[in-house]
Amino acid sequence: MEITSILPEECLCLIISLTSPEDACRSAMISHASRSVANRDEVWEKFLPSDCRSIISGSSSSSLLSLGKKDVYFHLCFHPILIQNGTMSFQLEKKSGKKCYMMGARALSIIQGDTPAHWIWTSLQESRFPETAELKQVGWLHMRGKIETKILSSDTNYAVYFVFKLRKEHTTGFTQRSVGFHVHVDKIDLREVRMVSLDPLRDESQYIRERGDGWMEIEMGAFFNNCGDDGSVEFSIWEAHTNYVKQGLIIEGIELKPKDIAS
Repeated sequence: MEITSILPEECLCLIISLTSPEDACRSAMISHASRSVANRDEVWEKFLPSDCRSIISGSSSSSLLSLGKKDVYFHLCFHPILIQNGTMSFQLEKKSGKKCYMMGARALSIIQGDTPAHWIWTSLQESRFPETAELKQVGWLHMRGKIETKILSSDTNYAVYFVFKLRKEHTTGFTQRSVGFHVHVDKIDLREVRMVSLDPLRDESQYIRERGDGWMEIEMGAFFNNCGDDGSVEFSIWEAHTNYVKQGLIIEGIELKPKDIAS
């Protein structure tokens, strides 16, 4: 005898909602009756972040609010939505429903970023953002960003990634010198500075890798988010050896996502 014929649907909904999105999908495969329960909004609403509605309302994809909760969940897993006037993106990690954010290049503070002789802002088909930053020529590379910990998933291990690519031609200055990456979290003393080459031909396999979306990423650092509502994460990237002119770097942004989840 199936459990769906013994327990009221409200009890089954509660039980499934206390598991995980992966378990809910498994439950939906047992029978037609269990599928009906496992796909209900009452179940999937528990897997969505509590502030999901307000995030979607302020995004470029507010029409998602007309969908069922399960459809919203999986849309956010596979299709990042733009927030903050198109300068940041938001999505969910598929297995856990934890939040992932990317700060686009426009959300970062880039030294000389508004000087056309040094940086230009372009639109690329493979980018999720309206604009990416392309380095024309600098001697001193320096950029930084900041995000409040209260918008991240609590009690979660996060990794911070620099998402970028290099032009196939006219790229110089990144084979001779490594770039410094640092992540600082309020109330946590993280002293590590990672020195990594942006040149994929150099052996930096422990930090740099190809993504599945046409970009590369470097893990800048990691932290455990237990800062509550009053913390922040700051990240900085620099290379100040002015004897080497640098050009050809294209920046998508800086991404924060659960540490043990691969793209």
